[in-house]
Amino acid sequence: MRIKKIIIIAIIILVLLLLGYTIFKAYKNYKKYDFKVYFFNAGKADAIIISKGDKYMMIDTGEEELSDEILAYFKNNNITKLDYLIITHFDKDHVGSASTIINNIEIGEVIQSNVPKDSEYYDNYIEALSNKNITPKTVSGNYEITLSDVDITINGPEVIYEKNESNNSSLIVSMTNGNNKFLFTGDAENARLNDYIEKINTTYDFIKIPYHGNYLKKLDELLNKTNPKYAVITCSNKEGAEEDTLDLLDSLNIKYYLTRNGDVTILSNGTDIIIN
Repeated sequence: MRIKKIIIIAIIILVLLLLGYTIFKAYKNYKKYDFKVYFFNAGKADAIIISKGDKYMMIDTGEEELSDEILAYFKNNNITKLDYLIITHFDKDHVGSASTIINNIEIGEVIQSNVPKDSEYYDNYIEALSNKNITPKTVSGNYEITLSDVDITINGPEVIYEKNESNNSSLIVSMTNGNNKFLFTGDAENARLNDYIEKINTTYDFIKIPYHGNYLKKLDELLNKTNPKYAVITCSNKEGAEEDTLDLLDSLNIKYYLTRNGDVTILSNGTDIIIN
C-alpha cells in the first residue's frame, strides 16, 4: 500500500513538473514574439506601425482625421520615437497625418517616394519636415535598413510611370524577421507591380495587398510568385475590397484579414506568426 502511494505521489510530481516545464516553455516562446505589425482600422487608407523590441517604424499615416488616434497609440504604448517613417506615396490616405506625427514625435529618418503631389497634405508634410530640419531620403531602386535585427529592403521605382503616376510611385517594402518574411506594397498598380515582379525571386509569409484590394491584372502573378500564407487588405465598409480579389485569395488558400473589421495585429518570433 505504501509503495502504491509513493508511486502515485511520484506520478503527480512528474505531471506537475511536466506541466510547469510546458508553461515555462510556452512563456519563453511567447516572449520571443517581439516583432509586431499593427494595422490601424483607418478606412480605405494605410497606417501601419512596426516594432522590434524598443525600435519602431511607421509605413504611411492614414488620413488627417486619424492623427489623434495615432498619437494616442504612441502615448499608450510609450512610443517616443519613430526610428523610421516611410511614406510610400503622397495620396492623402497615405500622407494625411504625416505632418502631425512629424510635429509631435521624434523621427530618426524619413523615407519617401519620388513623385511629389500638389495638395495641402503634401505641403503640410514638407512644412513639418522643414520645421524639424529633416531631409527625407528619396528612394529609387533598393535602399537597405535595419530595425533592431530585422532586415528591411525599400524598393522605389526607377522610372516615372505615365499612367496612375502617384500609385505607381509607391515604395514597396520587404522585411525579414528570422525565417518570417513580410511584404508591403503600398498602392502599386499593374505597371509598378510588373517591374517589381521581374526583379524578385522570394516567397513571403505575409503580404499587404496593394491598392486596398482593388483587383489588378498583375495581382495573380504577384501572389503566385510570392506565395504568401496571410494577407491584409486596408479597406472600409463603404469602399471594400473587390470580390475578384477576395476570390483570388480564396483560390490560393491565402488567409486574409480586412481592416474594415477592426485593427489587425501580427506577431512573429522569426518562425511562427500569430494574427489577431
